[in-house]
Amino acid sequence: MSNLEMIEAAAERLHGHARRTPLLSSPFLDEIAGRQVLVKPECLQHTGSFKFRGGWSAVSALPPETRARGVIAFSSGNHAQGVALAAKMHGVPAVIIMPADAPRVKIDNTRALGAEVVLYDRASEDRDAIGDRLSDERDLTLIKPFDEPQVIAGQGTTGLEIAEQAAELGVTQADVLVCCGGGGLTSGIALALEARAPDLRPRPVEPEGFDDVTRSLASGGIERNNSMSGSVCDAILTPEPGHITFPILKRLCGPGLVVTDDEALHASALAFSRLKIVVEPGGAVALAAALFHGDQIEGDAVIAVATGGNVDAGVFRDTLARFGG
Repeated sequence: MSNLEMIEAAAERLHGHARRTPLLSSPFLDEIAGRQVLVKPECLQHTGSFKFRGGWSAVSALPPETRARGVIAFSSGNHAQGVALAAKMHGVPAVIIMPADAPRVKIDNTRALGAEVVLYDRASEDRDAIGDRLSDERDLTLIKPFDEPQVIAGQGTTGLEIAEQAAELGVTQADVLVCCGGGGLTSGIALALEARAPDLRPRPVEPEGFDDVTRSLASGGIERNNSMSGSVCDAILTPEPGHITFPILKRLCGPGLVVTDDEALHASALAFSRLKIVVEPGGAVALAAALFHGDQIEGDAVIAVATGGNVDAGVFRDTLARFGG
C-alpha cells in the first residue's frame, strides 16, 4: 500500500528527472469561475503528462536484474509514454499494450520512445488478459497504470508540490480537482495532501457517462462503467476504480464532479487562450469543473490539475475553432 514514506522516496528518485510544474493563474479564468483558479500544468511534464512520474517511480524501484528483463504496460497513451520513456532512460526494453482507437499521436510517440506497441480492440478484448499472457511469455514486469503502489507513489509527488506551492501563495484551504480514471493520481495526491496540507481537499473529476469513481464514492462500493468508449476524454476512460486506489479515495476525497465532453473541450480552449498551455480533453476535465461547476465547489480558491496535453492536432484545431482559442 502506498503511503507518505513511499511518496517521499519516489520524490527522491524523481529528483532531477521529473519537472516541477508550476501553479498558473489567469484573471480571466478567475472571473469565469467566481473564485481564484490555480492550474497545475502536468501537461508540461516529460511525455506530456503526469504519467512520467509514476512510470519513473515504478521502473526505478525494480531490482536491477528484474528491470533488465524489461517491463510491460497497458494504456490509452499517457501511461504508455511515461513507462516507455522511463524504460528508455534506464536502458531496458518496454512493451506497451494500447487500444487501437487511441489518438494516433500517442501511439506514434510511444513507438518513437523505443517501445514495442501491441494494439487491441478496447470494446471486445481484455487488456489485462493480453498483459498477463505477454508478461508470462517474455518474463516482463507488468507496470499497471494506476493500481500499483509505486505508480501511486510517483503520482503522489504531484501532491507534495501542490502542498508546497499553495502554501507559498497563501492558499491553505481549497478543493483540489483531479482528472480521474482509475484513481492513481487522485489517490497519490490525496495521500500527500493528507500529510502536508490537510485542508486542501482532493476531488475526482470525470466525463459524463464514465463517472465510475463519482458513483462509487456516492454508493460506498466499486461501481463499473457500462461502456469503455464514446467520450473525447480517452485518457481517463477506465472500467472501474482500482482496488488499491478506491479505499484511499473513499477515505480521503470529497464528492466527485462530472463534466460534459463539451465542457472539457471548452476548458481546453480556454487553457490555451488564457494560460498558453495545450491540454487534451481528458486532461481538462478538472479545469472544466472549476470553471463551469462552481456551485459544487467550496472556498475562495480552487486548484485544478491539468493532467495531460497529448491531443491530436486535428482535434485541437477543431476545438479552438469551435470555442475560440
